[in-house]
This record gives sequence, C-alpha cells and structure tokens, in this order.
Amino acid sequence: MNNSQIIHPAIALTGDICIPGDKSISHRTVMLAGLADQPVQVNNFLMADDCCSTIACMQALGVEIGRLDDSSIIIKGNGLRGLKEPYNVLDAGNSGTTIRLLTGILAAQPFISLVTGDDSLRQRPMGRVITPLKTMGANIRGRDKDRFAPLAVLPVNDLVGVEYNMSVASAQVKSAILLAGLFAKGPTTVIEPVRSRDHTELMMEAFGVKLQRDHNSVTLYPPAGLQAPASFDVPGDISSAAFWLVAASVIPGSSLVLRNVGVNPSRTGILDVLTGMGADIRLINERLSGKEPVADIAVNYSQLKGITIDGEIIPRLVDEIPILAVAALAAEGTTIIRGAGELRVKETDRLAAITAEFTKMGAVIQENPDGLEIVGKQRLSFALCDSYHDHRIAMTMAIAGAFGQGAQIINADCVRISYPDFFAELNRLACCVGGISS
Repeated sequence: MNNSQIIHPAIALTGDICIPGDKSISHRTVMLAGLADQPVQVNNFLMADDCCSTIACMQALGVEIGRLDDSSIIIKGNGLRGLKEPYNVLDAGNSGTTIRLLTGILAAQPFISLVTGDDSLRQRPMGRVITPLKTMGANIRGRDKDRFAPLAVLPVNDLVGVEYNMSVASAQVKSAILLAGLFAKGPTTVIEPVRSRDHTELMMEAFGVKLQRDHNSVTLYPPAGLQAPASFDVPGDISSAAFWLVAASVIPGSSLVLRNVGVNPSRTGILDVLTGMGADIRLINERLSGKEPVADIAVNYSQLKGITIDGEIIPRLVDEIPILAVAALAAEGTTIIRGAGELRVKETDRLAAITAEFTKMGAVIQENPDGLEIVGKQRLSFALCDSYHDHRIAMTMAIAGAFGQGAQIINADCVRISYPDFFAELNRLACCVGGISS
C-alpha cells in the first residue's frame, strides 16, 4: 500500500535520542528575526513541513533566509517595517501556526496580502484570530463570513493597541494579537482564562521588546525596532518527546534518555500527567537556552495508573492528548480527559480519530463532547489504521502498534509536518519483532 508504514510489536525501546527542534519556537524565530535589522543564526531549527511553510511565506515577504546545514538557518530581516508586498498568494500549507501568527503581522502592513493553506487548513477556524485583530483596526476578509481561509488582509492606516479578553486560552491567538501589537499605537494587553504557552513572550523579550506579565495577562509596549541576538538555539520539542516518554513508560524493559528537550513550564503538562500516573521520569542536566529552560529527560518503563486530566493543565498538554490515550490504555484503572474540545478543530477531529482508530485495534473508548474516558489494561490487536493526514495521529498509532500487536498506518508520511525522522528513530530505538517497514 502506498505511503504506509507497518509497525511491529516492540520488545523494548532503549538508547539516547536527540529531540528535534521545537516547532512552535522554530516558527516564531523566523517571524521575529524576519522583522529585525540584524542577521540571526538559528540552530536546531525544525526543518519540517510546517516550519518550512513559515520560511516560504517570510521569504515571499522579502526576508532573506539561507540554509546552513540540516538544522541551521541564517535569517536576514529588513527591520520592523521592512516587509515587501508578496508577488503571489502566501501558502501556509498545513500550518495553523503559520497562518494565524502571520495574519497578525500582515494586519499592520501597508499592502494587500492573500494567505491560504491546504484542504485541512482551509477547514480550520480563523474567526478566533480575525475578531481580535479587527478590534485593533485590521481589515481582514475570510471565506464563509470571515470564518475560514483563504484570507485577504487589506492595508489600514494604523492599528491601535487594545485590551482583549480571550474566552479560550490559545497561544496562537495570543501570539497573533501580540505580533500585531508590535506595530500598533499604544500598548496591547491580552488576558487569558488560563495561561497558554508563552514562547512568543519569551522570544519577544529576547528581541528587546518590553512586556509586562501579570498572572494570565500580558501587555506589550510597541518598540521602535527589534534587537536581534546574533544566534538562537531552538530547544527540542517536548511535543515530539512525548511519544518517546509514553512509549518507554508502557513498553516493558524500555529505558530512554531524551536529549535537549525544552521544559518550559507552559508546555510540561505531559510530564506532570505522566508523573501523576506513576511514570519513572527524571530531569537531568537542567539549563537555559536563551530564556527557555532545557533539560535531558530519562524515562524508564513503569506500571501506570489512571487519573483525571482536566482544568488548567489542558492548555499545557493539548497536543499530547492523543499519545496520552496510549498511556491510558496501558494504565491500571480509568483515565478521564475533560475540557479538550479544542482537539476537534486541529488538523482533524482528534477525539473522533483516536476513538475510531483505537476501536479498530480492539480497544473500548468512550468519546465525550470534550474528552475521552478510557479503561486501562486493554490489549491492542493489529489493525490497518488511518492517520487522517494528521502527524500526531500517525505517530500515536505507531506507538500504539509498538505497544500492542502492531499496526499498518496509511497516509503515514504526514509525520514530515513535525518529525520527519520519526519512523527512522523508532526503528533505531526499538527492539522489534520484524522491525518497521514501509
């Protein structure tokens, strides 16, 4: 079958692995460095499809970006107000981060921009970004009454700083507002019901932007320009590390050390939940990379127990819920996930996808409007599983197959969106019955 991967049961996963660069941070380095005056070398950049979409869009806006090697790039921006009108429609590919954050930047430009994406991205909600930007004075039009891409971003005289109360915590929406706030007259304040990941705030501070943070609110004071660091090292992506954290925790005999992982507290919900389930996880060699905390993570097999996952921790691990479903299936007792309705508007409806694909493997999962209920100690049979062209679903099913009796995953190459070497690394780390084949 074309574009499929066969996963065989794993006896154990052992070894060291260097985690690829954080996707969220990689996106933001390109955008902020593209608005700076000084060249910035970015190391451990995630050279995956989503981040390459951001590179292509910023290049189309006049930013010079060169590739130094497989994980390093040099970005030469034209200053805060130096972007150029694009010759063609900007294509964000499958990347919600690209289109939502870029719209915040484009809203302040003195030229017309059109931005779109692939079939999946054109079905994902954009009104949540358009609404606050319009309150700042932006002129944005989208398909179906401004709900979806393609988006037309029209020039306006000026944006005005606002105080915006968000009904749902979202790092992408917050970041779009703050990026627009770089160009606005007066300060911009974003207030969230609970605090989402703060990579944008930390990176803006690294670029010399004055911010004031107070609990769940952040205020940006527009700068005259961005003061870029000469180089920036991207930490490893904890969302990518999550697959190995769960795999090593549920497959007997496993022992892994994950190198150079970003452990920003706004992203470490996965560590808190797995530790709460009884996982054997230790942070070692803790340090800082710029303003981002980084560590190596040692994880060993352990017997997990079911817990309830809800409330303020959800924004800190929403991308990791698919793989946490595998942990729940291995755990003793019942795991309940609530407040995760955001998963229904990701690359696919991830709650429905998890339920459908694990059901094919013989699992019993109760799907609720905003979450899942999973009784543990379930055995997984071999099944033909669909990724839905969703990278996190593909990798989740791969770990489920390694934990269970194997799987064949169709549309598996979507892992290029965030983790191009995922299957090669699984093959290297896993002692498998038969290995992994395509």
